[in-house]
Amino acid sequence: MHRLIEKDADDAPAAVSPYRYFTRREWAELRADTPLTLTIDDLTKLQSMNDPISLEEVVAIYLPLSRLLALYVAATQGLFKATQRFLGAEDGKVPYIIGVAGSVAVGKSTSARVLQALLSRWPNTPKVQLVTTDGFLLPNAALEREGLMDKKGFPESYDHSALVRFLSEVKAGMARVSAPVYSHLTYDVVEGEKIYVDRPDILIVEGVNVLQPSRLTRDARDVPFVSDFFDFSVYLDAEESVLERWYVDRFMRLRQTAFRDPKSYFRKYADLSDADAQATARDIWARINLRNLHENIFPTRARASLVLTKGPNHSIERVALRKL
Repeated sequence: MHRLIEKDADDAPAAVSPYRYFTRREWAELRADTPLTLTIDDLTKLQSMNDPISLEEVVAIYLPLSRLLALYVAATQGLFKATQRFLGAEDGKVPYIIGVAGSVAVGKSTSARVLQALLSRWPNTPKVQLVTTDGFLLPNAALEREGLMDKKGFPESYDHSALVRFLSEVKAGMARVSAPVYSHLTYDVVEGEKIYVDRPDILIVEGVNVLQPSRLTRDARDVPFVSDFFDFSVYLDAEESVLERWYVDRFMRLRQTAFRDPKSYFRKYADLSDADAQATARDIWARINLRNLHENIFPTRARASLVLTKGPNHSIERVALRKL
């Protein structure tokens, strides 16, 4: 299921593909002379639980990607200035928006934070902000009222209008655009708490379903998709069995840490036996996260500008860059 179409063994094209494919080594060579600006201490702060990342991974995968994105951003900035001159418009600033998508437990948060750290070190993009779409989930009370708690993370569990309005205001160059805040401890949107996006050079938007298209309307109304606001998008991919193992491993580690906080939504799982905890994690994975992957997340992979495929040890083994 999680293999992009490539070439047959005899090197004849199996199908026309919009992607160009790279092995890990081929992609790493595209780093050129891009300097490494992160340290081990930096990485320790950036990585998520159960998603290890090494300096070698940053050098091989994320430095070439940051170089590519720096070129794309510079070109987009030049095009924007040319358009402003054509329109006779006042000088303005439109953020370059990058979407990061993929399954639960695939490591989106770590990848997004590493990209943020690297891109903020390029001279033409010193201000890079990051938001997750978790804050745009409907509050638990609303999900419970609508019978959607077991579909949390599915497209219908988000306030799509609020998310599109947020991205529209950011893309329009508005100052101090607010976004709601989500707590993974309480498993809910934090009432009254906001973060602000203030005209960054780059905005990274991370979430499982950020590449999900809206349904087309029969009357051709101009209903925007979230991804309509993206200038570039990354999809993190891995085999289903690997994703399940990562999810279960993370769940087991959280039993010893965050789940033990009295405020934690998942406090009820902290004192389960190892066998019961593993069974519970696998049930949640199959009933909610795997279903969401099959129905909503995986079908959007082909819409990404770049697909990074991870192996069982969390390292990226293959890169596919959209050429069409």
